[in-house]
Amino acid sequence: PNIENNIIHLKNYNSIGIDCSFSYGTRMRNNLIISSNSSNGIETYYGDTVINNAVYGYFSSAGILSYGFDYTVNNSITNGGIGYRKNSGSTGTPVFKYNNVWGNSRNYVNYLPDTTNISFDPMFVNPDSMDFKLQMFSPLIDAGDPGILDVDGSRSDIGLYGGPYGMSYQYIDLPPRPPRNVIAVIDSPNITIKWNPNTEADFNHYKLFRDTTANFIADSTTFVKSLSDTFYNHIIPPGVNNYYYKLTAVDNQRNESLPSEEVAVNLTSIRSNDYPFTINDYILYQNYPNPFNPSTKIAYRLKEGGYVKLYVYDIKGELIDILVNQHQEGGYYEVEFNASAGIRYQESGIKGLASGIYIYQIMVRGENNIPVFTDMKKMLLIK
Repeated sequence: PNIENNIIHLKNYNSIGIDCSFSYGTRMRNNLIISSNSSNGIETYYGDTVINNAVYGYFSSAGILSYGFDYTVNNSITNGGIGYRKNSGSTGTPVFKYNNVWGNSRNYVNYLPDTTNISFDPMFVNPDSMDFKLQMFSPLIDAGDPGILDVDGSRSDIGLYGGPYGMSYQYIDLPPRPPRNVIAVIDSPNITIKWNPNTEADFNHYKLFRDTTANFIADSTTFVKSLSDTFYNHIIPPGVNNYYYKLTAVDNQRNESLPSEEVAVNLTSIRSNDYPFTINDYILYQNYPNPFNPSTKIAYRLKEGGYVKLYVYDIKGELIDILVNQHQEGGYYEVEFNASAGIRYQESGIKGLASGIYIYQIMVRGENNIPVFTDMKKMLLIK
């Protein structure tokens, strides 16, 4: 069979996107297989060809599972559990070239890739909105097999729209993502701000902003310094009780991201014998972007591990979606909420959400099922 130009959205734990275990010579081209918690994206067997597919999201077994006799070229396997796995009992040798395997908990299992394969942030336009086109400076552009051409005659791109069965489109230059997971560590007389690094190929530097009032505007009046590192240290001045910090990311073209989440430091609440002290409490952040259409990110931080439930309601209090319902360790998390029809609401029969205000709520239970944190915020959908 030929399996081409499909979108396969997996929702169940044991599901498989494309299973070729009982067929021979299957051709899989330009498919999108997306999952939040499934088994395999693509399972290949004898003589299968897997060209210019995008496998995105968490797969417990593998984004692509190979039995060793397949031809796998120009694919992108990102943001999952295990990227590419060769079956441990297979005796065949797969052809695995010019693929991008990045951002997985483990990119490869039972396989050592050659130098034609890369591991970079693909710089998709917006995977949360199912837009897997490449941005202008993506390292996947013209990085595919030189013997395979795109529809415009250039060397093929890696991923969903590359190759002769793909699509020609104009690459757009977007700002970087806002810096994420901003934390503060206080060790008198110093404050150290830390955050996760940006991974865009055209990223250049960060801009740090600071004020003594909450919900401040990140502009020239609150600008502190441009930074290439992912930390900033300064001495606490006398007479200051509160500090608030935000960051933006800037690329080589001087495009600047929206500000990060705001981190607050209340120095009066910290006793001298508490140093060093990390600002790492339970926090539910405001969704980003807000207003949104059709998708937005909801971030939260857990001080300690616990059972987490994250719900979305309409303004009448009717349940729209359950975004998280599982035990999670302490740390920073983000989850995507998408209001588009057919992506998250098929089971309930909802065909799309109307413009308006929606509410998201988090509830965390710790040891012995004791509630330790709950909060809710509003977000606005505009179509």
